[in-house]
Amino acid sequence: MTELLVSLPALLAAHLQLTLVALTVSLVVSLPLGVLLARSPRLKGPALATAGVLQTIPSLALLALMVPVFVTVHNIGELVGLDTPVLGFLPAISALSLYGILPILRNTVTGLLGVDPTLTEAARGLGMTDRQLLLQVELPLAAPVIFAGIRTAAVWVVGTATLATPVGQTCLGDLIFAGLQTRSWDAVIVGCIGAAGLAVGLDLLLGWIERTRTGRRRAWIAGVTISLLTLMAASPLVTDLIKPKRPAVTVGAKGFTEQYILARVMQQRLENSGYDVHIRDGLGSSIVFDALGSGGVDAYVDYSGTIWSNHMDGAPAGRTEIIERLERWLPNQKSARLLGPLGFENTYAIAVKETDAETHGWTSLRDLSRDASALTFGADYEFFQRSEWTAMRDTYGIEFKAKRNFDASFLYDAAKAGDVDAITAYSTDGRITAFNLRTLTDPDHALPPYDAVLLVSETLASDPIAMTALKPLLQRIDVHTMREANRMVDQDGATPDEAARWLNAQVSRPQRSNLDDTLE
Repeated sequence: MTELLVSLPALLAAHLQLTLVALTVSLVVSLPLGVLLARSPRLKGPALATAGVLQTIPSLALLALMVPVFVTVHNIGELVGLDTPVLGFLPAISALSLYGILPILRNTVTGLLGVDPTLTEAARGLGMTDRQLLLQVELPLAAPVIFAGIRTAAVWVVGTATLATPVGQTCLGDLIFAGLQTRSWDAVIVGCIGAAGLAVGLDLLLGWIERTRTGRRRAWIAGVTISLLTLMAASPLVTDLIKPKRPAVTVGAKGFTEQYILARVMQQRLENSGYDVHIRDGLGSSIVFDALGSGGVDAYVDYSGTIWSNHMDGAPAGRTEIIERLERWLPNQKSARLLGPLGFENTYAIAVKETDAETHGWTSLRDLSRDASALTFGADYEFFQRSEWTAMRDTYGIEFKAKRNFDASFLYDAAKAGDVDAITAYSTDGRITAFNLRTLTDPDHALPPYDAVLLVSETLASDPIAMTALKPLLQRIDVHTMREANRMVDQDGATPDEAARWLNAQVSRPQRSNLDDTLE
């Protein structure tokens, strides 16, 4: 808990920075547009409908959609010598600003149209110009309604900003996503309380500003408070300016325990070699892959079968062939390199309760297919959209009674509790044994091999110091060692940093030779 509280101020500052910038952009767009729409009835309907459609897009989807947009922008920018970020602040701000527009825009239009016409007529009778009428009569009278929209937008943006973690933006969502995946409920609670406190605090402050329009002393205090919030939001930037400059490396990770651990294994090795390492974890498979070689991520661990199925031809092939073809394909497609396998395979596996396997005689996917029509199957978010599901379904003729999506951290609990009859599991996950599950064999090889491979950008690959730090990981982590590191986090309550230190110690131990085994 102490470590979480130490990390909270920096995450809170980053979250506040994200919120204030997004709200400012939303205000700059919505207020003038709201004035225009209040004056133009023909435009009002289509414009509000468009803003409403944006609001119906799930917030996480809107954030994710910004990544391919900025990948395209980055690729275009490279042609003219610009280096546009692919992950992080810009995609997050773009999505959050769009999300904050609707309540401010709608309330601005409603507030202006709700001004008593007799007052505007009286103002015109006094000789006021359109500009004077807007600034001195309409906006002051509409202010309570407009402020209600701003307060709503502030609360929405604070809450939605916690979902910026999967697009690589530092925020309070880092605690929530990491806590869910590593089953650290303290982290989830701290992240939620931080986001809720920030939302309530901003709402109260905006309400105070609204009520103090005629009170100079209160307005001065509100101004000072806003200035302090701005300084707090800018504190990460100030820290970056004053800390000693070291070569920077960004390490990416997907959103499950093994990835959190491996990212920190690389972080520790690179930091010991003099690098300033930033981790962007909780990323989706496609997002982190798109970011590699595009400036968003310099290194991360992926799995050969994932790239083979999602980005290459996906045809049945052996482990060696996939690695060799991936090694040739990657530099031409992503300006990146496959540094090499880590030494273990973390394949998709279909797991069932040991007792059910014994009762029904399930040892393989072929056996499971006999009873699939009466079973409920649970999988992570990606599985049913991936070619592995299609291949498994078609190869074995599997048609389940029902299919359910789960966050990967809850799949094993669902299987243990009997909410589902079979789940997608990862072969290196220590919970397979801990939850008394059995993985079924794949006799027809419908699922491709999933060797863990270390991918790096061309820039990092040309850095000899970084390569000296990372290459000792290659072929040094076997499946039993990785499973033990995962178990330390998922079952024993260790942090990913602690598991990474243990794993680095295992990697640094001298390799045993056959002669050593003989002497023993």
